[in-house]
Amino acid sequence: MLKRGLAVAWALLCAAIPGGAVAQNNIPSPTLDAIRARGALACGINPGVAGFSLPDSRGVWQGFDTEMCRGLAVVIFNDPSKVRFVPLSSSTRFTALGSGEVDVLFRTSTQTMLRDTTLGLRHVTTYFYDGHGFIVRANSGVSQAREMRGATICLLQGTTNEQVTADYFRSVNVPFQPVIFERPDQAQAALLSGRCDAYGTDASSLAAMRSTMPVPAEWTVLPERFSKEPYAAYIRRGDDNWHDIVRWYTTAIIEAEEQGITQANAEEMRRSSVNPNTRRLLGVTPELGQSLKLDPAWAYNVIRAIGNYGEIYNRTMGPDTPVGLARGPNRLHSDGGLLYALPMR
Repeated sequence: MLKRGLAVAWALLCAAIPGGAVAQNNIPSPTLDAIRARGALACGINPGVAGFSLPDSRGVWQGFDTEMCRGLAVVIFNDPSKVRFVPLSSSTRFTALGSGEVDVLFRTSTQTMLRDTTLGLRHVTTYFYDGHGFIVRANSGVSQAREMRGATICLLQGTTNEQVTADYFRSVNVPFQPVIFERPDQAQAALLSGRCDAYGTDASSLAAMRSTMPVPAEWTVLPERFSKEPYAAYIRRGDDNWHDIVRWYTTAIIEAEEQGITQANAEEMRRSSVNPNTRRLLGVTPELGQSLKLDPAWAYNVIRAIGNYGEIYNRTMGPDTPVGLARGPNRLHSDGGLLYALPMR
């Protein structure tokens, strides 16, 4: 009798939900509908950090974050050009997302509890691991941050780096003078002019800035790291289908690297692989696309357009680029890093 009663209760509950137990999957995405109606993805990016998002000599945005935007446009339109880049400062990025000015942020934005719970936004899944550091002149005589007693330190408004820097110097009882700027280029100019003795931000951004200095060898990034800075895409709350698309798109390019699927071999692997995981990822079997209400070949199209995670990293900021940043924690877990694709099945 108890089992029968529970079964009846479950049936009544499902009946009360339009479409039964799978109703959630049938709820449309207002964000996705707006993007399709507009004909382009609006992607919020940093206004200028080499390796992440910086216009080249032709004015074309280049970098890891801009490639993530292009890949998401492929998911939606199968066309990496159908994206409008919106450069946003640290202090305006979340407001712009919340107001609908952009559909998603791929903008070196750290996942934190308060951002996730108080802004009406959601961070999606980690796509880059970083940590706070400092850059100083190579001839400054400074080898660790605690030696910067009384130093003026450039910081960006609206970033976690403001708090990280203040917390660190307070913890070691070392006074410092913050100099706050709106944009990275302003901080870089102040550092070059001598207005600031150091600049504090995430280590990848410091390496990127160093690569654009007139004489990079005159500058050194101190080896210490003072925080955990896991970057994620941000979206607005209340759109579960859009969250799922951004989350599993990010996961798919990591999964592609784990499986050894590249731009060059994706077509052959789609045609010949007997691995069930590969066949699912590349859309030979359609269930992943069906679950997201996308073309079955959505991940295959992305890999063919922008490559897997490692390919994107290596061409935008890897050791053979001017930024010259080793992958460090952004290696795959099988290579000692932190990147780990959730099971796509």
